[in-house]
Amino acid sequence: MGRYDGIDEFDPDLTGQGLRIGIAMSRFTATSARACSAAARRRLKRLGVRAADMQIVTAPGALELPLVLQTMAQGGRFDALVALGCVIRGETYHFEIVSNESARGITDVQLATGVPVANGVLTTEDDDQALARMVQKGREAGQGAVEMANLQKFIRK
Repeated sequence: MGRYDGIDEFDPDLTGQGLRIGIAMSRFTATSARACSAAARRRLKRLGVRAADMQIVTAPGALELPLVLQTMAQGGRFDALVALGCVIRGETYHFEIVSNESARGITDVQLATGVPVANGVLTTEDDDQALARMVQKGREAGQGAVEMANLQKFIRK
């Protein structure tokens, strides 16, 4: 018997071969976003996703990512999407608005379309935190996209 008294369980599948992954990246904090993107692409390639099966598009900022992701998801070309960017706290309430609304929008896209979206948008207090987290966040987002694409395929069988 397994962990769940003999009930079938999906083991995480990190096989990227044959998956088509779209990456939407915010340009507003370009240095952090590019580092996240590079880490995500490296991880996707290590998991077997071919460069030819990836597409990267950019948006002005984190608030614009949900619309870009929605358009990508509705096109039917991708098994999963990755959202990348960085929102760094400033001196105003704007940080909370951008962080919360971009996260909500990203979640809404995957729920409305059924296409998984790995949220790799960092929300940090300062540039140092962004630098410390950007590579790991990119890796996690790439891996999350592959796992969720495979999970969705398994559930739909």
